[in-house]
Amino acid sequence: MRFESGWLLLVVIVVLCNGGRLGTELRNKICPNCTHLALKLEYTSRAVEHEYIVAFKGYFTATARSKFISSALKNTDVVEWRIVPRDNPASEYPSDFEVVQIKEKQRDTVLTLEDHPHIKRVTPQRKVIRSLKFTECVGVKVAVFDTGLSEKHPHFKNVKERTNWTNEKTLDDGLGHGTFVAGVIASMRECQGLAPDAELHIFRVFTNNQVSYTSWFLDAFNYAILKKIDVLNLSIGGPDFMDHPFVDKVWELTANKVIMVSAIGNDGPLYGTLNNPADQMDVIGVGGIDFEDNMARFSSRGMTTWELPGGYGRMKPDIVTYGSGVRGSGMQGGCRSLSGTSVASPVVAGAVTLLASTVQHRELVNPASMKQALIASARRLPGVNMFEQGHGKLDLLKAYQILKIYKPQASLSPSYIDLTECPYMWPYCSQPIYCGGMPTVVNVTILNGMGVTGRIIDKPIWQPYLPQNGDNIEVAFSYSQVLWPWSGFLAISISVTKKAASWEGIAQGHVMVTVASPAENDSKNGNEMTSTVKLPVKVKIIPTPPRSKRVLWDQYHNLRYPPGYFPRDNLRMKNDPLDWNGDHVHTNFRDMYQHLRSMGYFVEVLGAPITCFDASQYGTLLMVDSEEEYFPEEITKLRRDVDNGLSVIVFSDWYNTSVMRKVKFYDENTRQWWMPDTGGANIPALNDLLSVWGMAFGDGLYEGDFSMANHDMYYASGSSIAKFPEDGLVLAQTLKDQGLEVLKQETSVVKNVPILGLYQTPSDGGGRIVLYGDSNCLDDSHRQKDCFWLLDALLQYTSYGVMPPSLSHSENRQQPPSGTEHRLPERMEGNHLYRFSKVLEPHLADPKPRPLPACPHLSWAKPQPLNETAPSNLWKHQKLLSIDLDKVVLPNFKQNRPQVRPLSPGESGAWDIPGGIMPGRYNQDVGQTIPVFAFLGAMVVLAFFVVQIKSKSKPKRRKPRVKRPLLLQQVHPPKTPSV
Repeated sequence: MRFESGWLLLVVIVVLCNGGRLGTELRNKICPNCTHLALKLEYTSRAVEHEYIVAFKGYFTATARSKFISSALKNTDVVEWRIVPRDNPASEYPSDFEVVQIKEKQRDTVLTLEDHPHIKRVTPQRKVIRSLKFTECVGVKVAVFDTGLSEKHPHFKNVKERTNWTNEKTLDDGLGHGTFVAGVIASMRECQGLAPDAELHIFRVFTNNQVSYTSWFLDAFNYAILKKIDVLNLSIGGPDFMDHPFVDKVWELTANKVIMVSAIGNDGPLYGTLNNPADQMDVIGVGGIDFEDNMARFSSRGMTTWELPGGYGRMKPDIVTYGSGVRGSGMQGGCRSLSGTSVASPVVAGAVTLLASTVQHRELVNPASMKQALIASARRLPGVNMFEQGHGKLDLLKAYQILKIYKPQASLSPSYIDLTECPYMWPYCSQPIYCGGMPTVVNVTILNGMGVTGRIIDKPIWQPYLPQNGDNIEVAFSYSQVLWPWSGFLAISISVTKKAASWEGIAQGHVMVTVASPAENDSKNGNEMTSTVKLPVKVKIIPTPPRSKRVLWDQYHNLRYPPGYFPRDNLRMKNDPLDWNGDHVHTNFRDMYQHLRSMGYFVEVLGAPITCFDASQYGTLLMVDSEEEYFPEEITKLRRDVDNGLSVIVFSDWYNTSVMRKVKFYDENTRQWWMPDTGGANIPALNDLLSVWGMAFGDGLYEGDFSMANHDMYYASGSSIAKFPEDGLVLAQTLKDQGLEVLKQETSVVKNVPILGLYQTPSDGGGRIVLYGDSNCLDDSHRQKDCFWLLDALLQYTSYGVMPPSLSHSENRQQPPSGTEHRLPERMEGNHLYRFSKVLEPHLADPKPRPLPACPHLSWAKPQPLNETAPSNLWKHQKLLSIDLDKVVLPNFKQNRPQVRPLSPGESGAWDIPGGIMPGRYNQDVGQTIPVFAFLGAMVVLAFFVVQIKSKSKPKRRKPRVKRPLLLQQVHPPKTPSV
């Protein structure tokens, strides 16, 4: 669990309530008396001086752990060290980590601990501070990790255990947040929860001052495993999916059948803002909606950014549910309301608890099977894409119906690929594919309900439908060699064959995947269960667009947090200092992408070095906010490409070593002040790339409002052009010196700051180059005024050679700078960019480029064509199970069930319990209708015999059998594998 200072901000709305319900469709009556308050939850952290978490490669006693550490430090300079005592319920059990206090600050000395054969990793101890600012399921064990719960709270009847993992000598909740979350899950009166009979285990992991430590969470997680917790709700998160101790422990939890439910984050509506651990494949990630089934603005959006730049992100969240104005328990009693995905998470946790209690064979319930039931039963919201809603809105009754007849199997998320279905399949549906384009990559999650570990047998199989032109596409696969825990990935690359370069139409096929898992009761004999799933694929193909309409986005040279400290491009955003949204056209540059598509451009993404694309296919290479270095071979190739007609547009950002030192903070990893290794962009690297054309950016840092071509513009922490060819066109503006303000808190206005340059290269048929010093006007993260009109004008210039008159005749045009006025920026001495770079490697002196990596090579799957018709509706065709929901008996609900609100126009009633199924009333209604049904039945039988008599003298015509689409799922009897 990693929190950098100021990077996580959760904003929720609090409603205090005397009596209420958990949501109109979920549990209780409407709250009549409520008042609204604003609540802000802010997470910050700092390093714990001299403390480290030593992780071991297994579970050992306290004595053994102490001996391992003593042995590892025996021959080092470390003299003063001690094991920090942990006085909590888990201290008597073996553990896989220890907290060690070491007075020495030398990082190399501390890291020698990792040389011991039993020590896995050494990471710093972290202190987490959370500040609040006001502006029926017996036998299921539910853990709530939060701020605790008072002993005699009137809303709870089955609190099995309260444990304190903090350094405060209390088990009570001094803030109310933990009480609220527990109430959403298991309150028994007033604002009732979904599962009031659940066995509650309260883990107090935050103090009344909103402070927590990583070691507290690790100890608490271990204790949850020991106590065989069934469901765990975690309403924390952050962007650091590379925090290994925390991520590893989450994997260990789910591997032990703990169903973890976690909030997806409150950083919406920006895309690429998923929080960890909710973005993990084995965790149920929950987003939020309001009671009108609209996506909550605060709910974080996908995709995951783990896979960038070479791959493509996964679909998240998994599911959405009510997260606005949800009612729960007050700290001492009564009810209140909160909003946020941390509220939606316990709604799903309560539903999961309720569902788990209804399953007769509890051994079938695991993190994968529960997620399979939830996503297969979810009700899709109209007009909302997959990276907003996941599989849709939680549907408790349908999930119950699926679990009632569930059989262990594998499934896929998403369950089909339809590049023609908008808006749900955005961004895939936003652009057709064509020959010569970068392959479209769809990252599918494999859920394995058969066991915690599994594998794909042989390889996935590609079967194109010949009647639906499936032979016009080719497919390649990349997938997890081991599915653990309960899940893995299947990345599918889709491309168009050369024979379809001029063809337009729809092509279809499907992918077959067979997953095997050791049989749970017979794993010693090597027997396996298998399950085969089908992934339908449907794409729209068009003739290859002209070169002038094709734009290539350089993703390879964008770096983001984690793992390094890459600062925000807009220095005004002090509460959000990290650049962590991926810098992808489908995350924080989504609006720009949508605009380019609306203007008729085709945008492709380059996830490999510049040496790995055919420049003759593209009109413009778009380089925005680049932080990475460049291979020498890339610089050489780009020059050759520009000579042959490729154009380049560069949107840069600030770079100033003095300012970089100013925005440093204490790094808990290295026990040193951690400075950014680049600015908003890596200008020294960009200048190396542009030097062949006599161009360079400076180290000035500017901001301000101005007007260009009758458009209002805002320059947010941008750089200036320090050098440009004398026959180029340069535009300047009057701006504030933001660098001076940051360094000395002084205000200064600078006239004639060169910010835009346009240049036609002199070679015959050569391309054009455009420089602009700020990318914030394209970035959704903190954009104040967009410059999409400027991008349009620049693409007209680079693609067609048309110089916009509004720029060529601008009154702000000035003589291009020669580069002699100011010294060009240099790389900061002692920077550690090589630690995170794909280009640099460490060296005794300065870092040097690594050998140029080979370009990605896809191995296209050998097709197995099918001469049959593809299904027309892929969504309805592919379900987890083919079941008749009407034939599944619903649970026997009590007479005092909660009332439900009337349905809004066009809304399904899947959440509501019809009055006709209540005991007594149901029997009475049925009894009154028996005579009517008896009469109708007699008439049907009589008509049947009349038809049969008349049809004997006529030839019979067979009616074609209607095929019901089924998910291919086979559970074979155990077999002994051949040697």
